[in-house]
Amino acid sequence: MVDITSKIKTHRSSTAQAIVKVSRQETIDSVNSKTVPKGDVLEASRVAGLFGVKRTSDMIPDCHPLPVEFAQVRFKVEGLDIKIEVEVHTVYKTGVEVEAMHGASVAALTIYDMLKPIDKEIEITSIKLLTKKGGKSQYTDKLTRMIKAAVVVCSDSISAGKKQDAAGKAIISKLEKFDVTIENYSIIPDEVKNIQEKVLLLCEAKTDLIILTGGTGLSKRDVTPEAIRPLLDREIQGIGEAARNYGQEQMPYAMLSRSLAGLKGNTLILALPGSTRGAVESMDALFPYLLHVFKVMDNTTHDVG
Repeated sequence: MVDITSKIKTHRSSTAQAIVKVSRQETIDSVNSKTVPKGDVLEASRVAGLFGVKRTSDMIPDCHPLPVEFAQVRFKVEGLDIKIEVEVHTVYKTGVEVEAMHGASVAALTIYDMLKPIDKEIEITSIKLLTKKGGKSQYTDKLTRMIKAAVVVCSDSISAGKKQDAAGKAIISKLEKFDVTIENYSIIPDEVKNIQEKVLLLCEAKTDLIILTGGTGLSKRDVTPEAIRPLLDREIQGIGEAARNYGQEQMPYAMLSRSLAGLKGNTLILALPGSTRGAVESMDALFPYLLHVFKVMDNTTHDVG
């Protein structure tokens, strides 16, 4: 199975279709009048389709078990066609396309099984996905301009050459996947003055995005939040909350992080954990969704102009 541990949960939905074609009107009449010997065809098919949705991961090897928040089986009779639509919703890390298609397939097979004694020329066709919503593809904005970023590692030991940086390089690797241009990469000590001076210089250079890694913990030398907060015009509390909430699902110590984010002018500033794992998980939680900030700000600037 594909590893989905790094994905975030979003509302996802899919609708799938299957069509059962019968050979004569008498078959349709029997379905509508509920006189088929095996019973109420559409009701049995509806129940079977719901079972099919919920048992998808038992039948399809690479499908993950997931919480089905809503499932509905709908029918429409058009001529000699019985059209089946199955709609499925979840709030999870992966989509429900296969669940919807599996449900439609099982519903169609149930109709076939119940009608074959009275119609020997039934055909199942057009099993396909009709709609799909949710997930990363829905919440990824296409950048309309170059986003210039800086990554600043705040660490006494790394700046002194006693350790090698891994968290900053991991952040850079993540940003490059989203076509963000890295214009500055630097390593500075855990000092309020150094941090503030570096951030102010980057803001003056009209850097769009500044990500600091390190100094968000609880030791006496962890001063990044204290250095950054006074510089912000507006703090965006939800960003730090989102990173911590995501991290808490991965490991219990994430609640101790003091990550924060906010705007200084049109520059977005993030203070993320200094551990490689904490930095990577924070990036997984926030990107590419956080890039929507620049679309909002660019639209606002355009509207004002």
